[in-house]
Amino acid sequence: MNAQEGLRGSYWIETAPGGEAAPPPAGDISVDVAVVGGGMAGLSAAWELARRGREVAVLEAGRIAGGVTGYTTAKLTALHTLIYDHLRRTRGRESARLYADSQSAAIRRAAEIVDDLGIECEWEEAAACTYAEGAGNVAQLRAEAEAAREAGLPAEFVTGTDLPYPVAGAVRVTGQAQFHPVKYLRALTEELRRRGAAVYEGTRVTGLTEGEPCVLSTGDGVEVRAREVVVATHYPVFDRALLFTRLSPRRELVVAGAIDANRAPRDMYITPEQNTRSVRSAPYPDGQRLLIVTGEHFTPGAADVEERFARLAAWADSRFPGLTLTHRWATQDNDSTDSVPLVGPLHPGSRHTYVATGFGGWGLSGGIMAGRLISDLVEGREVEWAGLYDPRRLGSVVREGGSFLKHQVHVVRHFVGDRLPPPTAPAPEDLTSGDGAVIRVGGHQCAVHRDDSGQLHAVSARCTHLGCLVAFNRAEQAWECPCHGSRFSPDGSILQGPAVRPLEKREVQSL
Repeated sequence: MNAQEGLRGSYWIETAPGGEAAPPPAGDISVDVAVVGGGMAGLSAAWELARRGREVAVLEAGRIAGGVTGYTTAKLTALHTLIYDHLRRTRGRESARLYADSQSAAIRRAAEIVDDLGIECEWEEAAACTYAEGAGNVAQLRAEAEAAREAGLPAEFVTGTDLPYPVAGAVRVTGQAQFHPVKYLRALTEELRRRGAAVYEGTRVTGLTEGEPCVLSTGDGVEVRAREVVVATHYPVFDRALLFTRLSPRRELVVAGAIDANRAPRDMYITPEQNTRSVRSAPYPDGQRLLIVTGEHFTPGAADVEERFARLAAWADSRFPGLTLTHRWATQDNDSTDSVPLVGPLHPGSRHTYVATGFGGWGLSGGIMAGRLISDLVEGREVEWAGLYDPRRLGSVVREGGSFLKHQVHVVRHFVGDRLPPPTAPAPEDLTSGDGAVIRVGGHQCAVHRDDSGQLHAVSARCTHLGCLVAFNRAEQAWECPCHGSRFSPDGSILQGPAVRPLEKREVQSL
């Protein structure tokens, strides 16, 4: 299975055309609040602040909802795999309760917005289930059901589901939702504009000077002055508190295809088994449903992505025989080392800058929660769960323990290993069409790609974020940084941050 065989990309992007992109600001501007990032977290924060009378500008490097939000599986739930038993053990029952309250409030908030604005976004109420096929994991599920129930969710342990294959058990939470995230955010964007907010696309923010006001600079040389700044770029493009030491990026694959409505599951499912498998369905034309299967998470830069797509497709076919795939895409998430998002002041000295990151695959409920939390912080309001998510939390560094060290070892291995000559390296003539490799030329590491016409293209292999060596993802035709998740197209342009500068071009003639 590959893109050349007719499979399309993100279903959400495909079915919510965005029209012409909003232009970047024509000159310097001044606003009350500047929001960097036009995904779920950024637009939720902009919406909450605009409706409270703040003058807001949203600055998006690409298209609204065209980043991670446009490539999600679009589940809006407070049941995040096995989070509650983990929180109960590591941070106590009160933290688990606050997590459940805040995530559930986000779902209710989204439902209110959909209803109040009359947004057509395929909103459906559904139960969320974390399941296991292996009997050895049942005790873990029972503990999660108990912890989630203690935290205030309507959770129960069940052994029956509407999946077409048997499970050993599942945690089931009712009253959750699934929807079309891009239609939701584009409708929210239009309402923002009606309220006087400015939304700019194709506007990459490259610099931040904190002060009164704060000053943002863009790649086009424009300055944006704002009393408050919200950094909602998924992975922070500005990191004054070394948050990159507490975030680890991972990519995850998605395959989807039409299925008869009577064969499609109505609830939403996820299992941590088999390198994660997530299943849900969405409305689809002609009375069918679109089956969406997610899994095979890996660190950016992995070489076997095509094989992983094939494994995921084979799994989908084995569980739903006869499924014809029509779409495939991939998404990227950032896991915090203590499993709780980082939402609040950007660093210990922050007075007017805020960040939202580390949603660990649950950025829809997390992003809506973050928008409400940050807007309350900007307004000076007390929020019960602010301490749970505060990026400045110190006790969590101790609790993070092994996860924190594991991530640091991974990054250090790349920083050191990338600077050593590889034992073997391909020559440019060894590259087939569509392939890429890092090749040392004249003492410099070059990222070399051969396009479908046979032409070679070369850029620097050093990520412009912190200098790790990129690797080529052939399935997605992208250079990826395994340290912090920056992604670049074969010509070096930025696909995904935290990098804010492209990879420098290299002369092909020297290869």
